[in-house]
Amino acid sequence: MQAGKPILYSYFRSSCSWRVRIALALKSIDYEMIPINLIKDGGQQFSEEFQALNPMKQVPALKIDGITICQSLAIIEYLEETRPTPRLLPQDPKKRALVRMISDLIASGIQPLQNLSVLNQVGQENQLTWAQKVITSGFNALEQILRSTAGKYCVGDEVSMADLCLVPQVANAERFKVDFTPYPTISHINKTLLALEAFQVSHPCRQPDTPPELRA
Repeated sequence: MQAGKPILYSYFRSSCSWRVRIALALKSIDYEMIPINLIKDGGQQFSEEFQALNPMKQVPALKIDGITICQSLAIIEYLEETRPTPRLLPQDPKKRALVRMISDLIASGIQPLQNLSVLNQVGQENQLTWAQKVITSGFNALEQILRSTAGKYCVGDEVSMADLCLVPQVANAERFKVDFTPYPTISHINKTLLALEAFQVSHPCRQPDTPPELRA
């Protein structure tokens, strides 16, 4: 089934790419990374070569087991089904539904509204206000949900796909100077997760394509 080392097409600052990097790290999957710079050369995602991989012209894309998968949650679910340990989706159907709900809330309801393509449409002078508005709106809902689902992490005491979505979105919120005072649950879970090795090695400040001034 396996055909060589998986190849991840990634951008250091892409939160969707970071989700997948965390999953690969947690599951101890060795992979090769090919950086796709979303800004350089007018955006390398628009090249004919990359469009052949992902017609949506977005990262991440993962070549694995002889197929190419785009969309971060689809990638994570495939890794879960083919390399099930450690588990990122709980066995209990109710908990699994909560994990998917939180993941979708972030991946569909917050992140796309403040990603690069949308911000370019909004215009330079409106970007910060727009990003703060959409993230705050999403975080208001997320904080309320996490108060009832969280244990140590987003859903109970096991790291799940929801946590893989949370940490990169919090990093985005910090970049856009969102006030975290109203979000103690989000903040606490994020801090706990960032102490884990998989979240550290996959961090945007430690990628092969991270600019020197942003390395840590």
